[in-house]
Amino acid sequence: MILNPMIKIDGIKAISFDADNTLWDFDKVMRRSLSYILKELDRIDPSISNILTIDKMIEIRNKVGDELKGKVTNLEIVRFEAFCQTLREIGRPDDRLAHHLNQIYLKHRFEDIELFDDVIPILEVLKTKYMLGVISNGNTDPKRCGLKRMFRFVVLSQDYGIEKPDTLLFQIALEKAGCNKSELLHVGDSLDTDIIGAILAGIKSIWLNRKRKENNLNIKADYEILSLREMLDILK
Repeated sequence: MILNPMIKIDGIKAISFDADNTLWDFDKVMRRSLSYILKELDRIDPSISNILTIDKMIEIRNKVGDELKGKVTNLEIVRFEAFCQTLREIGRPDDRLAHHLNQIYLKHRFEDIELFDDVIPILEVLKTKYMLGVISNGNTDPKRCGLKRMFRFVVLSQDYGIEKPDTLLFQIALEKAGCNKSELLHVGDSLDTDIIGAILAGIKSIWLNRKRKENNLNIKADYEILSLREMLDILK
């Protein structure tokens, strides 16, 4: 069911998608990747499993991310620093081991992504008529997870030192797509990054609300949908 349609979306030439939690479940792949870290640490020293959990590693990663915000934009470096801090906090400081753990994490983080089941079928249809792209605050280039042939432009925030909702990322996407504001449609799961950013940039937007979250912000996308499949009805 298409929720609260406000305008007719036509004249579209390009569609940009957020990546994490729009095309795949980021939390799921992150936790699974961190589970491999625990297995590796358990292999090295079984006592570590008693003092470290996935939730603890996420907590440390978020703390490090906040500390490095505005200083470091490469998320792979942020993750490495988080592993360094994790090892320090459990009393086993070792930057070489942190590098080893980071390589394991990144391998699974990119190779084990599971797309939502509506992604490939809908992208296959849309790419025959529209130029498709990605605008993401994450660091997963589509070519690293088997989606290279789907997207013709990619804008990753870490490459520019800014994040959505900064409108510059949308301007860069417009330049890459070779279209104007009225010809680009952005789809994302986040109201406060994807939808606010698109609105500020003067671009039409679709809020993909897979989990039926309540909208507690005074923000309205042009459309709200529960599945990418609903895009076909909006664009037909």
